[in-house]
Parts: sequence; structure tokens; C-alpha cells
Amino acid sequence: MSTHSKVSLVIGGASGIGLATSRLLAEGGDTVVLADVNAEQAAQRATEIGPSVTSKRLDVTDEESVDRAFTEIVAEHGQLHSVVNCAGLTIPGAITDLALADWQTTIDVCLTGAFLVTKHSARHLADGGSLITIASLNGRQPGTGMAAYCAAKAGVLMLTEVAALELGERKIRVNAISPGLVDTPLVAGLALVPGLTEDYIENTPLGRSGQPEEVAEMVAFLASDRASWVSGAAFDLNGGAHTRRYPDILKHVAAMGV
Repeated sequence: MSTHSKVSLVIGGASGIGLATSRLLAEGGDTVVLADVNAEQAAQRATEIGPSVTSKRLDVTDEESVDRAFTEIVAEHGQLHSVVNCAGLTIPGAITDLALADWQTTIDVCLTGAFLVTKHSARHLADGGSLITIASLNGRQPGTGMAAYCAAKAGVLMLTEVAALELGERKIRVNAISPGLVDTPLVAGLALVPGLTEDYIENTPLGRSGQPEEVAEMVAFLASDRASWVSGAAFDLNGGAHTRRYPDILKHVAAMGV
């Protein structure tokens, strides 16, 4: 049984927003289970953060993997108070050119994975717990070349609302965070496309990208008792980018002559 006040599971915790969240929750006194499809990296990051953090392999596209991780966590710690799902990827491509396999991979990780995490969170979270899913600005703002990702993240936002309805009787709060451009490994490839990052920032009223730690702060709030009356909500965390336009990714890529 954990000696810390709360037990939190962070999925996709080995890098980016998930890693920053794992650190912050541990600093706040939680026992953190850092889960990732990359088990070796997850174990390394958990060791780096400290003794209150352990690791597990979890593949959000594999229900057996999800079920096993949740079951083991409750068996090892006695209960589970918060789940943060940061797992995600994107494979850009115009609708006319996007391979079905690439569409399916994106949907599997971003939407079906979110469903499986939500399903098993509902089964294992303690009453009064919190489920937070990292969605995206693309859940509400379309972008060329982003059909699969936009569709998946829009689905995540509605899944969040349905889950909030169904789990409200147990006082489980279900929320989503929709980041814009955040400096993480997921978006590192954008810097290779000339002018694309600058286009993002030009269309962000606050004039900069975000940092993983800034998203982690919102996660920590939603996981805390300070957010005890917050459920079924999606928080835009994008420097105001949702008020302007999304960059034309295909246009920038075409300009490279690729």
C-alpha cells in the first residue's frame, strides 16, 4: 500500500507532456505509476524522478495490456485516484493520399486507445477519482493533412463528455485538455519543415509555443480537489491559437519540393 496520499497513473509518461506530468505529480506527493509502450524508457524515467515513481509497460491499442496494467496497479497500491492519458501520435497526409493503415494507426492510438483507457479507468478508479485525457487543438480546429488526427481528437472530446455523464454518479470527474503547439518529441518534426513553426506562432495570439510543464500544471489542477466541481470539460491550452487559423501543413511541405 502506498504511503503517499494519492496514486496516479500517467500513460505516455516517458516523454513530453506525460513526463512533465509524472514529475509534477510526484513532486506534489502522489505515488505515480509511469506507463508507456516503451517499457525500457519508462523504467529509466521513473528511476530518474525518484522512489515514489514506478513504471509499467502499457499499450493503449491492446486491451489486454490496458486491463493488466490497471489490475496490477490496484493490486499493488490498493486503489487508484487519478489517470492521465497522454498517449498519442499523428501521421499527416492529404485525404486523397492517406493510406488506410496510417488512418487506422492514428485512430487506434488516439481514439480507440482513449476509449480503452476510459473503459478501464471507469472500472478501477476510486469513487471521487479523476480521468484526464490530453486531446488537442485539432479536436476543434481543422488542419490540412490532419484528417485522421483531427477526427480522432474530436472523438476524444465527445468521449470525455459521455464518460463524465456515465461516471458522475460515482463522483468521478472526466476532463480533457486541448494543447496547441507544445515543445515535445511528438512535434519535433515540424521544425524540419521551413516556416511551419513560425506559421503556428504567428497564429497564436500570445506569440509562442507552450512547454510540457505548462500543460502538466493544468493536469495537476484537474487531478486535485481544487477541481472538485469540474467535469465534462475541455480546456483550450494553446495561447489563444483556437481564435485564429491552423497552418496549412500541406502547403508548407509542398514548398519543400518533397
